[in-house]
Order: sequence, then structure tokens, then C-alpha cells
Amino acid sequence: MEQITPMLPRESVRLDAEQLELLYTKLGEDEADNVLCRAMEEMAIRVKQSKKLYAAGATLELRRTIRSLITIADQVGLNTLSRVSNDVITCIDMNDWVALGATFSRLLRNSDQSLTAIWDMQDIPI
Repeated sequence: MEQITPMLPRESVRLDAEQLELLYTKLGEDEADNVLCRAMEEMAIRVKQSKKLYAAGATLELRRTIRSLITIADQVGLNTLSRVSNDVITCIDMNDWVALGATFSRLLRNSDQSLTAIWDMQDIPI
């Protein structure tokens, strides 16, 4: 029997430093920190909702939930999460269920890593 090597896909998360700097400059440190915390919470909620909607095959509701995730990701400079979320919407719009499965899995990986990146970034002065 051949040895099986498990695949552990890892996404690279890209934060838009200019967007974050603008957020902190415009709002100040305390308010920007509050916005980031609320954004993290809202993104976690949207991802959890999207998992349920995907499992139920509720593509119209899934599309709306992912669209709101894009808005939040753009606000806090999560470019990769926004791009992957747009790819999920494209798959829904094209009725490409195979691509949707793969792309949605990528979205879940990227959202986990994006939330971790923001959490870790809060300890770094901007």
C-alpha cells in the first residue's frame, strides 16, 4: 500500500494596510479598534450563517449573506476574503455547483485565517 499524504490547503491572507491606516486615521485608535471588533463579530456571524445556507442549498440567501460579508471585508481591508467571496457569488450566478463547493471551502479557510490575522494585528501598533 502506498503512503497517503493528506492535503492541508492553506490560504494566504492579504490585509490592505492603507485601508487600515485610513480607518485608524479617520476614526482614531479606540473607535477603529471598536470597528474592527464589531467587524470580526459580524464576519463570524455571516460565515456561520453561510455554512447553514450552503448546507441547505439556499443559494439566494447564501448570495445575500456573502454579499454582506464582502462589504464588511472591504471596510476593514481584507482583500483576499473579499475576492474569494466574490468568486463564490460568481459560482452561484453561473449555477456551477462543483466550483461553488470548492470555492466555498476556500472561503471558509480564508475567513478563519482572516479573522485570526485581524485578531493578531490588534496587538501591533499602527
